[in-house]
Formats: sequence, C-alpha cells, structure tokens
Amino acid sequence: MVILKGKFKRIGISGGTFDPIHYGHLIIAEEIRETMELEKMVFIPSANPPHKVGIGVTNATHRYNMVKMATESNPWFAVSSIEMERGGYSYTVDTLVQLKQIYGEDTVLFFMTGADVIPELVTWKNFEKLFSLCEFVAVLRPGFNRESLIKEIEFLKSHFMAKIHIVDAPLIGISSTIIREKVRNGKSIKYLVPENVEEYITENGLYK
Repeated sequence: MVILKGKFKRIGISGGTFDPIHYGHLIIAEEIRETMELEKMVFIPSANPPHKVGIGVTNATHRYNMVKMATESNPWFAVSSIEMERGGYSYTVDTLVQLKQIYGEDTVLFFMTGADVIPELVTWKNFEKLFSLCEFVAVLRPGFNRESLIKEIEFLKSHFMAKIHIVDAPLIGISSTIIREKVRNGKSIKYLVPENVEEYITENGLYK
C-alpha cells in the first residue's frame, strides 16, 4: 500500500485490471490530472475484479509491477496495492472507504471511469454510499453521445446527489486486449506500452 506523504486536498483514482497498463491509460490519467487540477493520481490495480469472474486475469503482482514501472517517471503519479492487500473481491466502495480513512475526510477523491460506465454505476455495490465518498470523472471519448451522458448525470445528481465531471479524452486506439493478442501472436507491442513494461512482459513470459 502507498501512503502519500503530506496533506492532499484533491487526489485522482485510476482503478482497473491494467492487464497490461499501456500508453492510453497514462495519457488519459495525465489529461485528467491536469484538467481537474489534481495533486496526485493514484493507480490501483484490482486484485479480484467481480465483473471479471471466470475470465483469466493475470496475477495481481505482475500487474502491480507493470503499473509501478510505467508510472515511476511521473512525480504526479503513485501506485497503491490497497486492493491486493485487502483480499477478496475488489469493490470500489470498500477501496474508497479505506482511502478516506487514510487521507482524511477533507481530501476529495476523484474516481476516473469511462463515460459508458456512468449508467451502470447504480448497479455497483453500495452505489449511494459511493456517491458520498467520491466525485466521478467521466472520460468522454470522441463519438460518444454527450447529450445522453449529460441527461444520465443530471438524473444521478437529482436522485442521489452524485457529482460527476466530464473530461474530453483524446482518441487513442490502444487496448489491453489488443496488446495481449499481439503478444500471443508474436507481434510487436513497441510504442503501445512503455519500454520497461514491454521488457517485463517478455522476461516473465506473460500473455503467451
């Protein structure tokens, strides 16, 4: 687990399986950090994501190591093993409760998520409590219907007092799925992931 030194008022949270982390994750996280004027962006690799039960997810230690390597050159970025240490399924509400305990009630947490996930938030565990623990940042990719997103945000705001911000993200045609398939097929992943992450994948025989 990482406990940031000093007092912070605005911390961004980037959670996910990161299987593997790639330049798309890093570019969007930096864009949000700057746009939302965040003091830190904390990456939290999920240990056992409940929405991916039955799907082969790479060992959490490997995914954590890759995130740490990919973010180490950016002083604004940090990585936390909080979900790995807690064990069990990685529910966002449990992570946010723990982070509030660590950083204090005065620290505002901004949770990154794709715009397409916003309508699904009401299906998340203890979603009403979730809205009281953090503010969401909806990453809007080119081509996504902004009007429908705004309507959904207004609904969540009026019914559950949710705070959701919209940040336009650049179009980046990279996904972890594409990277895994390329490795499986013996194709190059250069310029899709940081060089040290590429080396780690090769050295540990991941995605073969």
